Amino acid sequence: MIQPLQKDDALLNDISSVPADESRLDVWWLGQSGFLIKWNGYAFLLDPYLSDSLTEKYAGTDKPHVRMTERCISPSRLTDLALVTASHLHTDHLDAQTLIPIAKANPGLPIFLPAPIIPEAKARLGEADLAYLELNDGDCYLEREWSIEGMAAAHNELKTDELGRHHCIGFILRCGAFTIYHSGDTLWHDGLIETLRPLACDLMLLPINGHRLERRVSGNLNGTEAAALAKACRAQLVVPCHYDMFTFNTETPAEFTQACERLSQPFQLMQCGERITLSSKE
Repeated sequence: MIQPLQKDDALLNDISSVPADESRLDVWWLGQSGFLIKWNGYAFLLDPYLSDSLTEKYAGTDKPHVRMTERCISPSRLTDLALVTASHLHTDHLDAQTLIPIAKANPGLPIFLPAPIIPEAKARLGEADLAYLELNDGDCYLEREWSIEGMAAAHNELKTDELGRHHCIGFILRCGAFTIYHSGDTLWHDGLIETLRPLACDLMLLPINGHRLERRVSGNLNGTEAAALAKACRAQLVVPCHYDMFTFNTETPAEFTQACERLSQPFQLMQCGERITLSSKE
């Protein structure tokens, strides 16, 4: 099994060591599509999956979810969070065994998610002490120093409810001078470039596991598509995710890195539990 670069106490010590500084942005990859972002004393937790619930659920079936990377942290140890997100209903993005302990450690924590999935999320999470805040395509939630905006995601299609609200979204997080885009699970679709290119995001977090019909699950960008999207959107840096978690639904990052190099697109591969730090352009 792949070992995290940092885990448990070492990871927590690294997270707590970061100063409250508006000129720096610190990002940890927690595995799959989960990231912890810290900026100026705020901690943002995006789409965490920190349990073995899917491995347990599919054990003994024709679709086993064999874990590839060891869990880097117990969700109950993540405290002092400003928010958590769930981009859609799939369990590796909205996991009861992850979010219920997080809610216990952070009572009243805001969870941002698309409106059509809130009833199922509440049923799944039971009495978890979370504040459910709907974030639909184009919606923006503003705080004094940061904001989070929803953006439609195609997983596999742009599925909407009767009110036109999307079931799957990505997130545009603005922290002072920094702009971060976390796509959630998505394929390329109309509107991505038009919305993202003017932002010239400091950081894009994109899946690279691709879309293979034989997996019998909804797909994502592959490595070439993720690199091309970052380049087309003028991303300052792109980090790949959604790989090295389950043996049946992964890819190596080789295609992604080769495409980024070919396109002269700045990128960085991260290990689970690793931190990268960005400095403000201002």
